[in-house]
Amino acid sequence: MSIFTRIKDAIFGDAKAQATARTSPAAPARPAARPSGVPPAAARGIPASPADAKWEREVDVEAVLESRAQENPQKLNWRTSIVDLMKLLDIESSLENRRELARELGYTGSTDDTATMNVWLHKRVMEELRKNGGKVPASLVA
Repeated sequence: MSIFTRIKDAIFGDAKAQATARTSPAAPARPAARPSGVPPAAARGIPASPADAKWEREVDVEAVLESRAQENPQKLNWRTSIVDLMKLLDIESSLENRRELARELGYTGSTDDTATMNVWLHKRVMEELRKNGGKVPASLVA
């Protein structure tokens, strides 16, 4: 799985899980028997899990990340730092992983200039999240 996919899944999966938790009653301890003639949930278009759900509206990326930041004991500057963003999402933020992410996203600069690469990565990740259905404030992309 690509590093960007892991970033996207961490953010969009959190949003789906939160939405499901807000709109779904608590699951019964044992699955109820399905009456005969009633198709399984998947056949009715209901995803097996929040991660499988098709997101029908924009995911508020800022809200998801802010919620995670409030729960995190570290003070992470996820709004400007790709390293802190990755840490917030529990993704290894090593230079090797950031270089891999840069390759995935088409970075053409020197990966030895880590400061420039990191700034580019943060903006590009936010742009890609927007392209993939995320609501991302202009301040995080510009």
